[in-house]
Amino acid sequence: MLPQSSLSPLAEDPFLDLVDEALPRLQSKFAHLPPGGWEGAFPDDPAAMSAVLAEVAGRMADNYPYFHPLYAGQMMKPPHPVARAAYAMAMWINPNNHSLDGGRASSRFEVEAVGEIAAMFGWRQHLGHLAGGGTVANLEALWVGGRLHPGQRVLASAQAHYTHGRISGVLGLRFSAVAVDRFGRMDLDALEAELRQGDVGTAVATLGTTAVGSVDPLDAIVALREKYGFRLHVDAAYGGYFKLAPSLSEEAARAFAAVAEADSIVIDPHKHGLQPYGCGCVLFRDPAVGALYKHDSPYTYFSSSELHLGEITLECSRPGAAASALWATQRLLPLVAGGEFAAGLGRCRAAALRMHERIQQDGRFVAPFAPELDILVWGVKAESVAEASRRARSIFEEAARRGLHLALAQLPTELFPDSAWPDGASASTVTCLRSVLMKPEHLEWADRIWEIIAAAADAALGTRDIGT
Repeated sequence: MLPQSSLSPLAEDPFLDLVDEALPRLQSKFAHLPPGGWEGAFPDDPAAMSAVLAEVAGRMADNYPYFHPLYAGQMMKPPHPVARAAYAMAMWINPNNHSLDGGRASSRFEVEAVGEIAAMFGWRQHLGHLAGGGTVANLEALWVGGRLHPGQRVLASAQAHYTHGRISGVLGLRFSAVAVDRFGRMDLDALEAELRQGDVGTAVATLGTTAVGSVDPLDAIVALREKYGFRLHVDAAYGGYFKLAPSLSEEAARAFAAVAEADSIVIDPHKHGLQPYGCGCVLFRDPAVGALYKHDSPYTYFSSSELHLGEITLECSRPGAAASALWATQRLLPLVAGGEFAAGLGRCRAAALRMHERIQQDGRFVAPFAPELDILVWGVKAESVAEASRRARSIFEEAARRGLHLALAQLPTELFPDSAWPDGASASTVTCLRSVLMKPEHLEWADRIWEIIAAAADAALGTRDIGT
């Protein structure tokens, strides 16, 4: 039996009730002001505004149901109702966290919330702030690395997010991709071969690669840093919160245990942190890197001698509403092992492991490895890689017709067993099916999702499971 609340998540969302209850309390703090504001400056026609919003609602329906468990394709997770409510309430003021002048309360929310994220990774002392997303956060981390190691290369695995190569180009830094092992993790021998060249300034370890969710062996990379002296950046934009998750594999648990040894960390609260887009976060272990941000802006920093967040960011204007939403969510769901938030991550991983077991038992599919987090990928058996790719696309389309939205991923054939396809050794990539089971309720929906995948395969391939 599926939970009733999961059948109509939009109707069940308490967001509007929460805003209606809390907003008057905020408004009352400004009740002493004389009448003013935008009223009168623009047309105030409720009927006209209602008509516009009705048009917006109609056009917004042209979307996949990202909020629903039957959307299992990309890294999209609905914000928690308290995050939506806090964000909407903050927008009544629309604070700007560039400076304390533009966002006094929300700047303090940001400092406190970011401090809690740093503490989750084991840092008591740090420098950090929110950003528009993981791309900007990673840009700042690589920018700092480039300033501290000018002219030296940046390394990241071949399965790392493409943004690292792109950002390096923007910053004028040389970039090299490091080969991965058969589990999609950075290959340590290939990494050391690059390090021996003596020109590496920053190495990026990914905890939760975008395509397959692999976790680079961070503990071993830390040991190599002791030998070669490079700067170590951890891109945990997707997987960072799994630091709290129960029942990780032994290898992944060792990697997350080593995060505190990094020089910088990026995490995206708008992924597993239950936040609206865009909310990224960058952390530096050494607060002294703040000196690299030094600049003068006398027209914005005048009301307080305290640190203004704009003094330690490359971005200028930033939404204080994002900080308010993050603080509220972490207040409700603390970032502690064994807590409710951590349990939700465990359910996501359990859903992925259950689905992986089903895939392994179906003779039509081949899975390269068990998921380390909550992302899984699998190929379709066929007489050739080209036919396997065609079949994957057909199953993808048949699943969508049945209301299940998966994703397609172009993966190296070397991640799969040699016996997966007769011509696998002669082809470099294969199109595979990919699923991101990042909603805790995916565990309850796993059987239903599998039923749809099996039916889609029946329709696309014209045959039922032939067994293993």
